[in-house]
Order: sequence, then C-alpha cells, then structure tokens
Amino acid sequence: MEEVHPSQRAYTLSDAGSSLAHGGQASTSTLKRPPSPSFEGLDDEISRKRFRQDSSEDTEPNQIASALKFDALVGDLAQELQCGCCAELVYRPVVVSPCQHFFCGSCCVLWIKNGGTNCPACRGVSSYVTPSRPLQTMVDVLLRAEPSRNRTERERTQADEIYKAGSSMRLPTPREASPEPNLNQNSDYARPCPHCAPDNPHGWRCPQPVIDFSVDPEQAWHLDDGAPLGHAYCGNCEMLLALGAPVTTKCDFCQVSFCGINIQGRCIAATLVAQHPQNMSDVGDLIQSSEVYECFGNNTVEVDIMLDHLTSREITPRQIYREVVQHIQSQPNGFQPLIELDLFVDMHNVAAGIDEDPNAPRNRTCRHCATKILLWGLKEWWIRKRHEGGLDDVIAKRPDCEEGSSCSRQKDLAHAKQYNHLISSLPNRSPQSSGPSSEDSLNAVERSIVPGSNMHHRADYPDPDVRYRGDVDPTVMSTDLQDVGNNPTADRVDVPPT
Repeated sequence: MEEVHPSQRAYTLSDAGSSLAHGGQASTSTLKRPPSPSFEGLDDEISRKRFRQDSSEDTEPNQIASALKFDALVGDLAQELQCGCCAELVYRPVVVSPCQHFFCGSCCVLWIKNGGTNCPACRGVSSYVTPSRPLQTMVDVLLRAEPSRNRTERERTQADEIYKAGSSMRLPTPREASPEPNLNQNSDYARPCPHCAPDNPHGWRCPQPVIDFSVDPEQAWHLDDGAPLGHAYCGNCEMLLALGAPVTTKCDFCQVSFCGINIQGRCIAATLVAQHPQNMSDVGDLIQSSEVYECFGNNTVEVDIMLDHLTSREITPRQIYREVVQHIQSQPNGFQPLIELDLFVDMHNVAAGIDEDPNAPRNRTCRHCATKILLWGLKEWWIRKRHEGGLDDVIAKRPDCEEGSSCSRQKDLAHAKQYNHLISSLPNRSPQSSGPSSEDSLNAVERSIVPGSNMHHRADYPDPDVRYRGDVDPTVMSTDLQDVGNNPTADRVDVPPT
C-alpha cells in the first residue's frame, strides 16, 4: 500500500472540510423542512368553505322544488287512479271490456246489483269485468310513497265483503230499448198492454184488448174508471199487463200481479223457495237494515252476535229466508198467522187484487213479501240456530234475563252483554227455562200412546209435573192434549179412567 505524506494528508483534510462546508450549505437549501399543514394552502381552504356554503344555499331551493314536484306527481297519479264511481283512490281495481275503464271491484258489483248493464263511465256496451294487476301495482307504489291516501280499515273490510279480490264478473245483457214516446197519447187514458197488439212478439193476445187513444179516442179507456177489464198494473214496473197472459204471475201474499216482461227477475212473482228477498243480498244488507234491529228489540248486542255468526259461516240472507219458509210450511197453520197480522198490505204502489180464498195455499211471492217473511221469522230462526250450538261458551252460557225479549234494558250494552234476551215465544216456556217446550212435551205424550193398548210409559214423558193415570181412553187423551196446547197456563192433564 502506498504511504501518504503528512503534508498531503493535511491538504486532503482541509479540502474535505472546505467541501463539506460548501456541501452543507447546499444540503441545507435542498432539504429545507416544509411549513406546517395548518398554514399551507390557507387561501384554498377558505375558498372551499365558501364553495360549500354557496352550494348549500343553492341546494335548499332545489330540495324544496324537488319536494313540490314529488307532491305534484303523487297528486296527479292519485287523480288518474280515481274510481269512476266513488271518486276515491281505486281499491281492488277491475277493468271493463272493451272500453278499458276501471273501477273499484266493490263499486262494480254494486253497479251490477242495481241493474247496471253497461260501463258506468261511458255507458258503452260491455261484457266482461276483469281484475287489473298493473293498476293494482301502481296503487301499491303510490300508497308506499303516500300512505295517508289509503282507505280506512272499515272501508276496506266492507269492500272485501262485497267483492272477492281476483274474481271476474259478467255484465248482464241490456234489456230492450223502450219504445218511442207517442206524442199523441193522452195521459188520462190507458195505453195498450204488450199483449194487446195483434202482432205482438209474445205469442199471445188479450181477449179484451185496450183501444189506443190515438186510434179511437171514443173507445179508449179512461183511467178514472180503474184498470181496464182483464188487466192490472205490474207491481214492479207499474205498466199495464194482461191478467190472462202466460207470463203474468201473481203474488199469493199481497195479491199484486207482475208482467214478467219488462225487468227480468223483478217483474215476477216466483215460487217461495226460488224468490230473492228485496234488498237482502248479503250480510252487509242486514247490517244496514234498521228493521233487523227492530226484530231484536233494538238489542244491538244480540244482532252483532248473529251477524258475526253469519259472516264466519258464510250464510246469506237468502239461505236464511229459505229455512224460514221451510219452517213455516212445516207448521199446521202455515202462513195463516202472517196473513192475519196484515204484514202484506200496501206493499206496492199499485192496487192489489182480491184474495178470493184466504185459506188457499201460498206458493208464489214477490220480492217485497219475501223480505217481510224473512224479517218476520229471523229472530226465531236465530233462536233455533243457537240451540244447535257453535257459539262461544261466553255467549252460549249467559243466564236468561227474567223479562226476556220484553226487557226494557236491552239497549243498555252492559246489561245486554251479561244476559240473554232471546227467549223462544213458544207456550209454556218460562224465560229462564232451557228444557223442552210445552209443544215438545205434547209431542212426547202423543208418542207414548201405543195404538191398540192402554199402556202409557211414564219414562217417555219428559215433564214429571204432569199427572196422568195408567188406563186412558186414547180419544179422551187426544182431546185433553188439545186443551193443554191451547191453554198456556195448564200444568196438568186430568184424564178420566176407563
């Protein structure tokens, strides 16, 4: 290794020191520490704050404008989705074909029940009514955005009772158009009935046709003389009809005739079981009828119990009517008690005929008389249904009120909920008794009599308070039984020995 002279080593160190001195100055200028971040870009931070402040001031009007546009959109959409019948937001929408107008399902059902035969909006000829899933989807989206526009729970429940969601309907065929008005017709004279013309389309002509006033004023029939011979007025459409026409029917209760031509299903006195009670199509009609509450002495508790039972069992007023008719027909006197009560007087706006035989069987009825029969037997029908069971124990095991159905506190809800006021009106039945009625006891006594024998089995007789003797003449026994049935206060049968 080459040896370095001391003088050279000194020079080298001095040069290195000078170089280090110059290099240290250069490094200081290059590696200078940056300023604090809190002071760096101060002008930019102020600018950003001012920008955010200005942006927020610009955003508030934009948000208000957006909210106003949203409310306007919701309002316009709700306006477009209004039902054409009830003018409310459509519920369970259905579409009428072919015009494509839409309505609430319940509104369309009521329209058809009230005699509608075309579209409720445009009155165009229509045939089918089908549910609309696209409309239902739009309604659901609208209600999610604006729940306050939804119907009340009570309205939705009533609508669901009328229309079953998803079901299709068919509009009835429209009836024939009314004939052109006769401007020469005098309102003081009777117009010919549909069977008076010789070339009428019904295939039968009146033997005593009514002369038209415009044809022969002198032979025309004046209305002051009543109905023309062989004619009457329809109880439904009030048009003149021929009594002898094959389509003419007569109600055996109100004695009013019906033409069977103008309005199908209404201008007719149908058979008892086939008839529809007027304005009694479903349970909702019973709820709206004040006469139903009058049948129960305005005891709303008992009526609500019955209505809940009908709803749960899906029992219609027409089913009740049929059972009431069958029960009345099974009674010995049939409909005679109802006739004697004058329930069927002045049922229509036209003059009634004459009941030539009050004891004649009653086979036909009009819609109004069918409603009277239903209301007359509704309470007793419900009493019979209650004996069949099916009610909650809290309701079925309520004690009977001492005053029964004549209790003056039936309108008191607390008293009506605590006591039962539906007491059968059969004779020899005390208000608090739940055992067999006197009518059942009499039937049991009659069954205990063995034909051709003097033996009477006490075990077959349900009432231990009735005294009798073992050897009895069946003829005398039958007479005494009739006396007991006619005397509600009788509590014993005295039968002379043979």
